[in-house]
Amino acid sequence: MEVEFKPQSMPRFMNIKQVAEYLHLNEKKVYTLASEGQIPATKVTGKWLFPLDLVDQWLVESSHGGVLNDRLIIAGSDDPLLHRAVSQVAQKIQTAAMVSYTSTGTKLGLSLLARQRADVCAIHWGPAQESGFRHPALLSRYRQHQKWVLVHAFKREIGIIVAPENRIKFDNLSSLIKADLRWSLRQEGTGSLRFMEESFNQLGYQLDQLNQVEQGLTEREIASQIAMGYADAGPGARSTASEFGLDFVFMGWECFDLALYRGIFFRHLFRELMQLLESHDCQQQAQRLGGYDFSETGKMIWSS
Repeated sequence: MEVEFKPQSMPRFMNIKQVAEYLHLNEKKVYTLASEGQIPATKVTGKWLFPLDLVDQWLVESSHGGVLNDRLIIAGSDDPLLHRAVSQVAQKIQTAAMVSYTSTGTKLGLSLLARQRADVCAIHWGPAQESGFRHPALLSRYRQHQKWVLVHAFKREIGIIVAPENRIKFDNLSSLIKADLRWSLRQEGTGSLRFMEESFNQLGYQLDQLNQVEQGLTEREIASQIAMGYADAGPGARSTASEFGLDFVFMGWECFDLALYRGIFFRHLFRELMQLLESHDCQQQAQRLGGYDFSETGKMIWSS
């Protein structure tokens, strides 16, 4: 049986002096760790506070040769810019740590996060203007959501990826729906399929009216199928269409957010990833791909 020991004198939120005593460090070292974002801490009215539970978790994750701390496993929604950012972090850290990204779709990604198979889950679930209540509501379906926070990555344009010849014929969603096209669709539980379904319903159409010939487990797979001629159209982001030299019919803007455990927010690997997303180099890549908005990147938008 595991016994948890915490000194009775330590409050739930410790100050600099208390956390220094708890960790057997001098106060100057604790201040440096907090300033560099290496230890879980927050500033309230100019004073550092340290959540005792997160400090305990930080200690565990920093032990055992960094087995837990030196990894960042990302699941959930597919995005080409996030793939690039993860690859660049992996290139930078080399063998010092492990960073991976598996595109599973929003709901499967959240299930993996809930089971602690993943550290971060990328999500998108409807129009950008509704994400402020949609995304927390989606997270609240999972019992573990009380341990999670939600960080905004970026906004992006979502729509229908089409072969260039189809874009000329069908320059709006309604004409695209009426056309006799071969469709590749995403699996259930994905943000792309959800957005597409709602957009079609607003125009009086159902997805089962489409001639579906393929299924793409990622947006990139859908784009690949269209590029190779196996399908004519399918849902995805403008950036995914650009990546494959395809055209795009706009449906709307969506928020692409990252759900993660509170302790993960303080890991140096996650901070590296967010700093890279906010970098000039990454945003230049976003301009080449098109369809991104970084005005609130890195903002913590929800915490239970």
